Amino acid sequence: MENMKKLMKKYGHVWILSYGLIYLPWFAALQQNVGKPYHVMHTALDDLIPFNEYFIVPYLLWFLYVAAAIAYFFFTSKDDYYRLCTFLFTGMTISLLVCTLYPNGTDFRPAIDPDKNIFCFLVAKLWSIDPCINVFPSIHAYNSIGVHISICRSQTLSKNKPLVWASGILMVSICIATVCLKQHSILDVFGSMLMAMVIYPIAYAPETASRKKYTGTFDF
Repeated sequence: MENMKKLMKKYGHVWILSYGLIYLPWFAALQQNVGKPYHVMHTALDDLIPFNEYFIVPYLLWFLYVAAAIAYFFFTSKDDYYRLCTFLFTGMTISLLVCTLYPNGTDFRPAIDPDKNIFCFLVAKLWSIDPCINVFPSIHAYNSIGVHISICRSQTLSKNKPLVWASGILMVSICIATVCLKQHSILDVFGSMLMAMVIYPIAYAPETASRKKYTGTFDF
């Protein structure tokens, strides 16, 4: 019993991950809207972006990227953990609300041969389980931006310049992957960037204000 109390005191911040009990059923319900009318997210720029199956690699690395960041901060810094979760979960909720009130999707997935190579095979598998709806704003792009921000804001990780650069490259690669795999319109990525700009002050402004109070400067 004593050990349980110690664990609860040490890891009680796990409660915020219960957000998944809200997000996953809500997202799954939206995914059932296949065949229903939706607003098409499509620009002329989308037609100029070539399909490239190799971007399935950074696209799938997104899952590890986000999970690893949450896990790292969970065990090392409650403050960074809460800020990252606040950033991610606020944006994810807004995205679900947008897709609920403004059903949206794309209409430009090309025909591909899954037997061409392993990358096309993986893309075909992805498309088979992920319909081209509920795309705006892109959670893939938004969460990638959020994870990179959390690394840059971490007093520990920000000192590791190779890690910061690697994170930045992966973040950009994931954002590019969303459009090169024809999972998203460029509008979805821009929407994610705009949302990140709005949510950033909510998740990180208190920290910035605190640093300014004690140091007299802002630390970006």
